Amino acid sequence: MFEMKVIPIRTRMFRQGDSLEDFIVEHLARPNEGGIIAVTSKIVALSQGRVVSLTGPMEKERWIRKGSSQTLKTPWCFLTKVNGEWVANAGVDESNADGSLILLPRNIQRTAASLITRLKKRYRLQRLGVIITDTRIYPMRVGTMGVAVGYAGFAPIKNYVGMPDLFGRKLKRTQANIVNALAVAAVLVMGEGAERRPLAVIEGADVVFGGHAPSIASLTIDPRDDLYNAAYANRRRH
Repeated sequence: MFEMKVIPIRTRMFRQGDSLEDFIVEHLARPNEGGIIAVTSKIVALSQGRVVSLTGPMEKERWIRKGSSQTLKTPWCFLTKVNGEWVANAGVDESNADGSLILLPRNIQRTAASLITRLKKRYRLQRLGVIITDTRIYPMRVGTMGVAVGYAGFAPIKNYVGMPDLFGRKLKRTQANIVNALAVAAVLVMGEGAERRPLAVIEGADVVFGGHAPSIASLTIDPRDDLYNAAYANRRRH
């Protein structure tokens, strides 16, 4: 029986250019074997220097367009495609940015894979996971929810296809997105305002540990197979 705990970590202010690895070790004593460390993408971006100044009224839009492969203008924001998924404003964020813009991190999966290797060595652990979290707005739902934009160290999907349900009927399509479910739980305790909890530790999660760090594209699907495709397929592209 698994008893999962999600523990937020309150920290000092993360500054642009700080070492992400050193920051984690500074605030987190050696986690238990089998733990998963959640890290908000904002401090990953800050560690990479992914901060730009607002030099004019069109500067934000310029970075949004630069950071996305498709852009749809809506009355509220730009709906953009980034790394195979739809994201508001290409992830460009003004919150907690002190008058600047924080962009999405570069090479998120590569960063997660490198981070897990270094942290396992520093903590002397065999089974450890990392999730880089962000937030998204989902169709027909109020508010934001957590999402995994990078991960490493464990299998992200539990595949139920071919397995029986309670009444013996074989499941045809069901796959549980474990990594996103864990990201939702982590973001819930980390917060999105002035909480200053950019880290969380997940203990007791029912995951399969191993050297998992493929492209985040492995968690996305072809737009032609997307359930919501019909809702935006005919929108005018700008």
